[in-house]
Amino acid sequence: MHTYDVIVVGGGPAGMFAAGFAALEGASVLLLEKNKRCGAKLLITGKGRCNVTCSEENPRKFIEHLNPDGRPFLTALFAFGPSDVVDFFEQRGLSMAVERGGRVFPEKGGAAEVLALLERFITEAGVTVLTDCQVNELKLSNDQISRISTSRGLFEAESLILATGGLSYRETGCTGDGYRWADQTGHHLVKPEASLVSVKLAENWTGELCDFNLRHVQISVLLDGKKIDQRFGEAFFTRNGISGPIILDMSSAIRKALKSGKITLQLDLKPAVDTETFDRRLQRELEKNNNRDFGNSLAGLLPRDMIPVFIRLSGIDPTQKCHSVTRQERLKLLNLFKQLELNVTGCGGFKRAIITEGGVSLKDIDMRSMQSKKIRNLYFAGEMIDLDGPTGGFNLQICWSSGYLAGINAARHSK
Repeated sequence: MHTYDVIVVGGGPAGMFAAGFAALEGASVLLLEKNKRCGAKLLITGKGRCNVTCSEENPRKFIEHLNPDGRPFLTALFAFGPSDVVDFFEQRGLSMAVERGGRVFPEKGGAAEVLALLERFITEAGVTVLTDCQVNELKLSNDQISRISTSRGLFEAESLILATGGLSYRETGCTGDGYRWADQTGHHLVKPEASLVSVKLAENWTGELCDFNLRHVQISVLLDGKKIDQRFGEAFFTRNGISGPIILDMSSAIRKALKSGKITLQLDLKPAVDTETFDRRLQRELEKNNNRDFGNSLAGLLPRDMIPVFIRLSGIDPTQKCHSVTRQERLKLLNLFKQLELNVTGCGGFKRAIITEGGVSLKDIDMRSMQSKKIRNLYFAGEMIDLDGPTGGFNLQICWSSGYLAGINAARHSK
């Protein structure tokens, strides 16, 4: 039997932060990770670039982006907010840069450098790390965790932190173990759902534009013809649908709305100009290309890869001369630019979900310390709690803040 002050289960960003800061409080800490190395999911964050946090330093504005009501998270943000995260990395030699939309990335390098720094952090803090270690059972005694049974032996600790992640990207080890243990110890679980996912479309032409970037576009979500959401930014088509930052951020609303009715998207490729103004531009382009084939007239309005698809969708014969394009045909073309309709058939699942929505109910956690209200020596951190945000660094910030708070309070409880 091996005994520690604090045991952390899960070697993701929340778990590594919790372990490191618990050790800095003077606790003896064991970090258990079932993969061969910590940080498997962190390495693919932001397509390997790792959007570490966001530049929103006002906690009250930050929580406005969170789902569900983010107010319980205020204590954690005040304790360790975005500026503290930036300071943490920069003081250890990894400079940060704020990019478009307030997204904070390493100035040089990416996820690999972030993970290497975190590994140095926990090593220097004195954390004992045991990888390739599967936790099998948490044993209860007198309303607290008394023993942890693993594939590498039995362990006990004064405090236990669960930071096992959600269900997204299961190949990285996120298989919902923490949910099972939380349920077994009497905690209420809000049903986990795949979140920040791509959207599936009925249109079969999207694969022709696979991964083609749509920059500075506007997309509206309509439920039975009524607009329920709208975003401006970047997106891209996939083999069977559409994805990208603005789609990911609307995917939760789309998934829920699909249960109520028909969902369509309206894509505005030219949101900087109103419909009437763009119609005049269309007329000028057609006049300029008066005697050319219609199929050779769109280069000034569309990226080359999109032109064949637009010609087909317009229904205009590509060999037709521009001067013979009718008003009705022009208005249909105008509608493709300003209100291209896309029919939603579903949303992506956990296999490629960036995060998990749902998890351990915040009502069962003292959010001032991340301590369980059910089990006195149990703490939670990271994605496994029922708290999530949009793309842009919000979800990693949840990991950093909750991990920090869980770590220091678990260490103090063990003394």
